[in-house]
Amino acid sequence: MATSKAVVIVAGGKGLRMGGDIPKQFLPVGGKPVLMRTIDRFLQYDAAMQVVLVLPESQQDYWRQLCLQYGFCQPHVIANGGETRFHSVKNGLEKVESGVSLVGVHDGVRPFVSVETIAACYAEAARSEAVVPVTDVVETVRHIVNETDSETVPRSEYRLVQTPQVFSASLLRQSYAQPYTDFFTDDASVVECFGHPVTLVCGNRENIKITTPFDLVVAEALAD
Repeated sequence: MATSKAVVIVAGGKGLRMGGDIPKQFLPVGGKPVLMRTIDRFLQYDAAMQVVLVLPESQQDYWRQLCLQYGFCQPHVIANGGETRFHSVKNGLEKVESGVSLVGVHDGVRPFVSVETIAACYAEAARSEAVVPVTDVVETVRHIVNETDSETVPRSEYRLVQTPQVFSASLLRQSYAQPYTDFFTDDASVVECFGHPVTLVCGNRENIKITTPFDLVVAEALAD
């Protein structure tokens, strides 16, 4: 039976900031590779949703070997990574089934997004078509004016953006039909450039993006 929801999980990292040869999305956390934890979390929310995993072609054989090694049988389809995140998401969208009405886009190295955050994003997207989870800024923020001057800005006016960013499938496809520009830093920026506003919902603080060795230490503490 066709599902009404899908998630495009983008995992194109090379692991350079980790200082090792294994891309960070494949590193084990609590005895399980990061990417498997990420996929599991979405299927905990909805076991019927379509999972599209975007990987560089050079990493796909390694991923299949990991799946065999860990007995990972969760259903998913693989799309080829692109030159930029924009192109990777665009490739992933081509694999999304035609009957899907809501599509989330998620960073593969965010394995600790809560089921509650995922549910809130999809529920709001069903109403407003474009949703981004955010958290409050808890530290003081300074704006760099020039090489010598900076100034404090009111942190209450800012939010930290997470994923999954969830959209109407038709809106996301139309938005990704636009030509690429350097302004596109995430999916919300692509949709906003197309002319559609984005709604914010509360994310969860544990939804960290594993990028550095320090993040990996935190991830081990968060692992089940």
